[in-house]
Amino acid sequence: MAQKGHYVNFVNDIRSDTELNSLGFAKPPSRTRVVVAMSGGVDSSVVAAHLAGQGYDVIGVTLQLYDHGAALAKKGACCAGQDIHDARRVAERVGFPHYVLDYENKFRESVIDEFADSYLAGATPVPCIRCNERVKFRDLLDTARDLDADCMATGHYIQRQMGPNGAELHMATDQNRDQSYFLFSTTQEQLDFLRFPLGHLASKAETREMAARYGLSVADKPDSQDICFVPNGNYATVIEKLRPGAADPGEIVDMDGNVLGTHQGVIHYTIGQRRGLGIGGLGDPLYVVKLDPDTRRVIVGPREALSTRIVPVGEVNWIGDGPFEGPAREVSVRIRSTRPPRGAILRATGPRSAEVELLDPEEGVSPGQACVFYETGGTRVLGGGWIQPRR
Repeated sequence: MAQKGHYVNFVNDIRSDTELNSLGFAKPPSRTRVVVAMSGGVDSSVVAAHLAGQGYDVIGVTLQLYDHGAALAKKGACCAGQDIHDARRVAERVGFPHYVLDYENKFRESVIDEFADSYLAGATPVPCIRCNERVKFRDLLDTARDLDADCMATGHYIQRQMGPNGAELHMATDQNRDQSYFLFSTTQEQLDFLRFPLGHLASKAETREMAARYGLSVADKPDSQDICFVPNGNYATVIEKLRPGAADPGEIVDMDGNVLGTHQGVIHYTIGQRRGLGIGGLGDPLYVVKLDPDTRRVIVGPREALSTRIVPVGEVNWIGDGPFEGPAREVSVRIRSTRPPRGAILRATGPRSAEVELLDPEEGVSPGQACVFYETGGTRVLGGGWIQPRR
């Protein structure tokens, strides 16, 4: 807290006699070095081109996160071989240095291995959050500091705003593009160093228009849809390759333990799944309500069995005002990236654990997903954590 207060006082002091540039520094853009994390897509390319056009000392950095040879054959995913090439072309056209860093080992250790192990444990992980947390906003951010950068900019659709206690994280203006769910684990120290120049834009169309104005070859490049190391969204194939034997068969049972059928691996199922169970003709529709990797059982039940009000949360990252532990507080929470925030009561149960009580029950709450906290009726991200299995 002392560091944050010192930062705010410093900013207030320099505002009084020196005008800040667009990135918040009291010096000309030409003397402000910014590392731009470039995935090769249109968003980060526009950020780099725009900042360079404003006269900033831009350095583009692209991460090679997995096997480059294999990546060349796979388009449409971030950080693949084609994307590295596209990022390099943007840097050459605009005229700033660009580097490719081999983070393959870091990425496997920090993201891919946990992804596979989480699925084997019956969870539904979100590797993009771990990549931001452990690779881009940790290792790459450290590299940016080593390059004497004043800040690091990304193409994420989220806003960084200055509040009374320092930098705050807010949802993007365009709710359809908002990526706050994937950035809840950003720490205050990281937030002080990061910049998100696209968060205020009203639509993705504006980003593409800017790319066209800068003459960037990626102006019409499609957005990536898959997790970068999971071709065509086929999680099971990737996990079987990483963890041989992961697809061992087992039983599909109802909530009373009655065997209804068999399956070819727990990793093929997720909480809330209805289709593809292979147990049709049993009356009312059945849904996956629990996965038990220890017994290799998939437990199914009626839709009402999916309804959840109490959500245990671990590994909490808190970037709200004041200490996390204390009285219960009203918040809004998002328990899936595709669902809007909803009202809840947040109760801290430890320094980094909490119980979230949803005011209206939610279906399909799955361990391994994120639970992100927002201020009630506002846009500020207060932090979040990882949904834990219910006991």
